[in-house]
Amino acid sequence: MKRDYYDVLGVSRSADKDEIKKAYRKLALQFHPDKNPDNKEAEEKFKEVNEAYEVLSNDDKRRRYDQFGHAGVGSSAASSGGSGGAGYGDINDIFSAFNDMFGGGGGGRARGGGSPFGGFEDVFGGGGGGRRSRSAGIHGTDLKIRLKLTLEEIAKGVEKTLKIKKQVVCQECNGSGSKSGKTETCQTCHGSGEVRQASKTMFGQFVNIAACPTCGGEGHVVKDRCTSCYGEGIKQGEVTVKINVPAGVSDGNYLTLQGQGNAGPRGGAPGDLIVVIEEKQHEQFKRNGDDIVYDLAVGFPDLVIGTKIDVPTLEGQVKVTVPPGTQPNTMLRISGKGIGHLKGGGFGDLYVRVNVFVPKDVSGKDRDLLKELKKSTAICPNQGEHEHDHEKSIFERAKDIFT
Repeated sequence: MKRDYYDVLGVSRSADKDEIKKAYRKLALQFHPDKNPDNKEAEEKFKEVNEAYEVLSNDDKRRRYDQFGHAGVGSSAASSGGSGGAGYGDINDIFSAFNDMFGGGGGGRARGGGSPFGGFEDVFGGGGGGRRSRSAGIHGTDLKIRLKLTLEEIAKGVEKTLKIKKQVVCQECNGSGSKSGKTETCQTCHGSGEVRQASKTMFGQFVNIAACPTCGGEGHVVKDRCTSCYGEGIKQGEVTVKINVPAGVSDGNYLTLQGQGNAGPRGGAPGDLIVVIEEKQHEQFKRNGDDIVYDLAVGFPDLVIGTKIDVPTLEGQVKVTVPPGTQPNTMLRISGKGIGHLKGGGFGDLYVRVNVFVPKDVSGKDRDLLKELKKSTAICPNQGEHEHDHEKSIFERAKDIFT
């Protein structure tokens, strides 16, 4: 199974384009075939990283992926990179990747002094990431739940109302984390939300920029902490959400409800609610894509002379015609009685697989009728040959075997 594209790049579902691009650059440089010759595993990871970036860097593809998972983007998310030296989106990606590599960790931007690589930003206009912007609060975390659906619900789509437990905005302080709603400028970063650390390397002096550990990058700290939420601005609660599930989803698909996840601390934006679909096994039908299959046991006489039989569908009973002379394992198709297509445009089909019903026990009268029926060469075409073999001596039958 394909890995989640966000997991491939190592970013959250709320990551912006800059975060996604930066993560891509780092991984593409790490697994590039030119740096890992004859390493098949690195080559496959490089392709996987490119495939994830192609989808998540495109607004339309990302929207469809967030709503329907891999089924929403289909085969369009083909890898754009490969062993032929391709892979980076543009020249800025290559040189920015060098800046990331030589500029230290912490996710900050590296600025070099006297470095042989220090001119990349100036010449090509790239950059290893901009100055961290201050935000009101921290982004809330995503929340994942599992939703079990029957085949009937999947066939036409369904609306579900669920109660979920999650972090909600504290009503005592209106999410500010403060009794009085007051904050003060962080004394560590002086309101910038970031701290800088200079380091000397063989390439020159670099400055690493990271989020302030005191205020978490917010630039301010809470005064008069709320006793209900302990200054976080959020607390555990329960909410009711409505989920509209489209027809045609499959086990493992997921829907994203933006802004329905955990609330963000101190007024931060909420995360998303990820609804993972689980398909319940049906007692009568087997699913094959958007088609469903039903096994129908038919008596031998009905297969010979033909009949009409009521069979179940996801919407009720329908009558199906079994033609005279129908052979075992024949598939009879009933159009439009399957699963609705995920991307719209009709329904799949119902296939009725005809099997022979063989009773395990019969009465004496039925046994006599069957013995009489066996005499018909139309019913048992090899019956005469078997009787002739019975009359042969053991030596004649052995001779027939070896010849």
